Amino acid sequence: MGRLSGKAALVTGASRGIGQAIALAMAREGAELYLVSRSTPLDGILGQCRGMGVRAEGTLADISTAEGAKAAMDGCLAALGKIDILVNNAGITKDGLLVRMKDDDFSEVLRVNLVGCFNMTRAAAKPMMKARGGRIINISSVVGAMGNAGQANYAASKAGMLGFTKSVAKELGSRGVTVNAIAPGFIETDMTQVLTDENRQTLIKSIPLGRFGSVSDVAAAAVFLASEEAAYVTGVTLFVDGGMAMG
Repeated sequence: MGRLSGKAALVTGASRGIGQAIALAMAREGAELYLVSRSTPLDGILGQCRGMGVRAEGTLADISTAEGAKAAMDGCLAALGKIDILVNNAGITKDGLLVRMKDDDFSEVLRVNLVGCFNMTRAAAKPMMKARGGRIINISSVVGAMGNAGQANYAASKAGMLGFTKSVAKELGSRGVTVNAIAPGFIETDMTQVLTDENRQTLIKSIPLGRFGSVSDVAAAAVFLASEEAAYVTGVTLFVDGGMAMG
């Protein structure tokens, strides 16, 4: 029996990177899964999850719209019969210096990262409140706490998720629903592969543990927050950043 046996989890942005790692980690712990991606097919990750002996279904949906988020949640409830765990992981970057940033690059990042989190959380809140229990886990970023040159849009979206997490934790706590955030630091994903060696070394110098993290580091934190071990944890931001945000 895994720590999440009998639980139904919906993970957005599940086709690659951190979202895929979270889906696999939750499958290993026995969770049934409903995976959501905006445009990338999910066949591969669904097959891997099913190979672990759990039920896994999924859909393509644009959760940055209320209609897309509702369709994703309705699909989850139809496929799995309930929603116990929601992981808001879907996110994009469109980096650029403030004075050169296009309006669309700012608004689209906020729409996908922050509005998408709002849409999915609102869609999950009613069934979780009715069941008097649930776990909502928002994947933010250390950049949301520290800022980062060239990422004003991304930092704003991720900082917004931190305030959103605390507010919703206060609203839903009386119904047994916990709401927490994870703030990854620099993690080895497609997003960090574009960094030059010089940039990587500069960043590593700012990390007390002296290395980038792995997607499994973030996935382990998500499993903990989804489990009964975190039943008395809500409104918290768990930094998985090698110590970057200290002080």
